[in-house]
Amino acid sequence: MYFNKKSSDTMDACRFCWMCRHICPIGNATGQERNTARARALTLSLVKRDAAKLDGDIVDNLYECALCGGCTNDCATGWDPVSLTKDARLAAAINGQLPSYVEKLLDNHDKTGNIYGRTCKDSILSDIIKTLPGKADILLFLGADAVYHTPAKAIEAIDLLKKSGTVFTVFDDEPDSGYSYDFLIGSAEETRSMMAATADKLNGTGALKIICYDPADAKVFRHEYKEYGIRLNAEIITYPAFIKSLISDNILQIKKSETVFTFQDPALLARDLEDTESARYVLDACGNRREMLQCGKGTMLGGNLIMNEYLPNVMKLVADNRIANALHVSAENLVTASPAEYLLLRAAAGDKINVITLEEAVLSCL
Repeated sequence: MYFNKKSSDTMDACRFCWMCRHICPIGNATGQERNTARARALTLSLVKRDAAKLDGDIVDNLYECALCGGCTNDCATGWDPVSLTKDARLAAAINGQLPSYVEKLLDNHDKTGNIYGRTCKDSILSDIIKTLPGKADILLFLGADAVYHTPAKAIEAIDLLKKSGTVFTVFDDEPDSGYSYDFLIGSAEETRSMMAATADKLNGTGALKIICYDPADAKVFRHEYKEYGIRLNAEIITYPAFIKSLISDNILQIKKSETVFTFQDPALLARDLEDTESARYVLDACGNRREMLQCGKGTMLGGNLIMNEYLPNVMKLVADNRIANALHVSAENLVTASPAEYLLLRAAAGDKINVITLEEAVLSCL
């Protein structure tokens, strides 16, 4: 089996030590060694040496990884198990060995334009989008998770920008950023083609700035598009960073409260986009903040909606673990900046802690 040079070098140099085991949200949730980066790298090294075949259970194991980057961030020798896993997923796709549940998600996208197979959008969200300008220098990109799973939160994100006086627009027929395909099959031609088509649509708006509500979209716009040589004309900024700028420039007037918050760093925001400060600046303006043990670049995943489609029980355990972490700091509110994590953490929290979005925290303090 072919692995690219980076993946091959990782397998040849990795000592398969236990240094990264503690940070794996899936391994912590299931208690199974097979879910750790160490075990996956060891298995794939056997595939590379033709001592095992990339099929069946080994391919399933590839999709038990959230690609959250905790292992890569913690590797003292600088290797990248995430790149290795994505490389193996691409090989499985090329060889026609994708699991049926992955094929189903890809088929959903072919039929409906989103991997969740949703054929209609929230009518209230659509009506609100229609009231916005057709064109503006600022485009708010909501993302598939928000549009199809948390439309009420998307509405609040829009509401906050409107209250700030920001002139912006939102796609009523928003294209897929390509994150879902990048997650499922990596750097395949289908992924590149989807991203190129989306870039054409984004560039066609003439927007100078694209605010990404979901860190997953910001991550692929900034990183994967560049790897493919796909150009975006607009500046890419995350929603937390933009809200921070509105507060720091005194455009949004915040009344500081005595509310206690703790922030759940989305892995893609903290590690891939290296933004651990924006949301904290916002929360410090709104109230008091306490940190969980695993935070910033050392964050622990709170959930992933793509994986929730085929591993819902594991995603519940992942969210349960993060709720337990939050309860230890005795905060009133667990704040998230990821639609996926909001949905899964809220379901896991019950009445134990209030799970809110960043925009909810700000709206309550205007």
